[in-house]
Amino acid sequence: MSNKTAAYRFTILVPVYNEEDNMSALEARLSSWLPQCCVSACVLFINDGSCDGSLSLLQDICARHEDFFYISFARNCGLSAALKAGIDYACSDLVGYMDADLQTAPEDFNLLLADIDDYSMVTGIRADRKDSGFKRLQSRIANGWRRMMTHDGAVDTGCPLKVLHTDVARKLPLFKGMHRFIPALVLLQEGGCYKQVPVRHFPRTAGKSKFHLWNRLAGPFMDCFAYRWMRPRYINYKVGESDL
Repeated sequence: MSNKTAAYRFTILVPVYNEEDNMSALEARLSSWLPQCCVSACVLFINDGSCDGSLSLLQDICARHEDFFYISFARNCGLSAALKAGIDYACSDLVGYMDADLQTAPEDFNLLLADIDDYSMVTGIRADRKDSGFKRLQSRIANGWRRMMTHDGAVDTGCPLKVLHTDVARKLPLFKGMHRFIPALVLLQEGGCYKQVPVRHFPRTAGKSKFHLWNRLAGPFMDCFAYRWMRPRYINYKVGESDL
């Protein structure tokens, strides 16, 4: 596939679902930061079937900025599907991911990009989290259970700030809830490795969180069994010779 993102080394994927209250701040932060990125970078918004004014705002934003692009789902498909679509449509060497709620800072991508040449992926760890105590407790339980089941060693898979080599990202198996297992899925690949880097975290100032008790705990609990089933069945191969 060839598209406008091929002109950049790094594509930042931003899934958007009913975030109209955050769009103005998101535009300002990303547009002011892109010139400071340590590699050539663009933004690809993935509208996940928003039913508010998010799509119209995204269209206006992308019309104002030559480094901003979007794709839009016909209906809501979920965060993992939005990430997968962004990975499929990005033609840069690297892809990154951040949420539209600005609880993580785009400026911290430079911290992750500093080490990406030596790893399959570099992922953030939210330092000094600004969420409620109950949310932090849910995350601690979910992360502990996932580490026990997958042995991925990841401290904070809920942190959205990540950078991957695009060829690595395209090999990630697609399933709902995939976004919580990206470190474990990277480790399934031959030679797969990742690094964790502390990044800043901020309280949500607009819009509403799309996560709740069920999709923080119950869903990931069951998905761990799916991962355990998949792990010994994951296909790895390396072509030694070809005349194509």
